Amino acid sequence: MTLRGVLLTLACALTVPRGEAGVSLPPTAPPHTLTVSRVYAGAVAYHPSGSLLATGNGEGEVRLWPLTGGLPAGEGGARTLRQPGAVRALAFGPDGREIAVVGGDGRVRLWEVGTGRLRRVLVPGTYHVTSVAFSPDGRTLATGGGDNSALSGPGNGVRLWDAASGGAVATLPGHTDVVTAVAFSPDGRTLASASRDGTARLWDAAARRETATLRGHEDHVNALAFHPDGQVLATGGADARVRLWEVPGGRLLRTLSGHAGPVRALAYAPGGAALASGGEDRRVLVRDPATGRVRRDLGGHTATVEALAFSPRGDTLASVGGRDRTVRLWAWR
Repeated sequence: MTLRGVLLTLACALTVPRGEAGVSLPPTAPPHTLTVSRVYAGAVAYHPSGSLLATGNGEGEVRLWPLTGGLPAGEGGARTLRQPGAVRALAFGPDGREIAVVGGDGRVRLWEVGTGRLRRVLVPGTYHVTSVAFSPDGRTLATGGGDNSALSGPGNGVRLWDAASGGAVATLPGHTDVVTAVAFSPDGRTLASASRDGTARLWDAAARRETATLRGHEDHVNALAFHPDGQVLATGGADARVRLWEVPGGRLLRTLSGHAGPVRALAYAPGGAALASGGEDRRVLVRDPATGRVRRDLGGHTATVEALAFSPRGDTLASVGGRDRTVRLWAWR
C-alpha cells in the first residue's frame, strides 16, 4: 500500500471536525509533514505537471521535492536552490521550465528548474518586491511591493516585467501602501492586486489600467485568488474575513467568516471544487465555493498559515506553517 493509502486508511480513527453551523464533517486523514527549515517556512508552489513541490524557507533555500503518488519520495531526493535572504514567495512559469523566487532582499530571481541554473535577476531599486505571478502565457511577470524609501505613496504598487529579458515594462500606480499579493486571471486579461491600504484592485492587463477598486475589508488585504473560471476573485484580510467579488465588475458577492484572526493565504482547487483559506489562527478552512460552507477545518499547524497551494490534480492541499517550520500535505477530500 502506498503512503497515501496508509494516510487515508488512518482517517477512520480521527475525531470528526465540525463546520461553522455545527454540522458534522467527514474525517480527514493526517497530513504528510515536511520540516523545511530550522527557522521559518515561507512559501510553497506545485510544478504545473504535479511532479515537483517547491518550498521556500527563512534560510534562503528553495527545495524542489520530486513527488511520487503525490508525496515526496524522500528528503534526500530534494534539490536545493540557494539565494540571499528569506524566501517570501514562489511561482512556477506556466510551462514549468522556470521558477520565480522572491527573496528577503526584495529582488526576484528566475531559476531554470531542470538544471538549477540562475537565469535572471530583477533589480527593482528601492522598490521591495513582496509577491510575484506569471501571466498564463508566460511572457509577463507581475510583482507587488513597496518603496523602501517611503512608507506610503506612489512608490507602492504593481510592476510588470518582461519574463524573457527581466526588463521592467510598466508600473501600475494607485495603491497607497505596500502591495501584498498579485494574481492573473486564468485567461490573462485581468490582473488583481491586494494591499495594506485596505483595498484590492482589478486591472486590464493589456491596457494597463485600473478597472475596479474593491473596498470592504476593514484592514490590510493580505491574499487573493481567482476562481478557475475567472469570474470570481477571493480576497482575505486582516479583518478575519474572506470576501468574494465579481470579475470584472468588482461587485461584492459574499462575505465569509470562520477565522479567528487575520487571513493570510487563499487558494482555489482546480476546477473550482474548493476554496481554502489559512491565517493567524493556525487553521486551514476548506469551503464549498458555491455556498461558502466549511467542508474541512484542518488544524495542526502551531504558527500562522502563510501560504496554500492545491496540487494540479486537486487531490492534495499544501499548507505552510511559517514559524512552525513545516509544510503539510493534506489529502483533503
